[in-house]
Amino acid sequence: MNFATAIRPHVSRELARAASAEERGDPELAFSHLERAHVLGQPSTREHVRVHWAMLGWGIRHRRPREVVGQVLRIAGAATKTALGLIPTGNTGGANISPFKPLPVPPDLQELIERSRVR
Repeated sequence: MNFATAIRPHVSRELARAASAEERGDPELAFSHLERAHVLGQPSTREHVRVHWAMLGWGIRHRRPREVVGQVLRIAGAATKTALGLIPTGNTGGANISPFKPLPVPPDLQELIERSRVR
């Protein structure tokens, strides 16, 4: 099993948690789950782009122009740079963070990433 296939259920879980938080009227919690999904999916082009699309949708729904513009740029970057390994590990993917800045990976997410690479 490749990394993208192995990490996908974990990314999907965070995306589902984001949708649930948004349905409960908590957009900030929803976005934090999108950020976690981003950290998990970032090494996979397919998952990386998928999460940025979800972040774009969040930005549109919540009328956040900076987030919308940032996500359009990040979708292009994720689609073209991820396969080359040009990703800042741990970056949470939102427009509030430089797309070039690496960040620490939370231990629980690091464990999921490592287990998904071993398969």
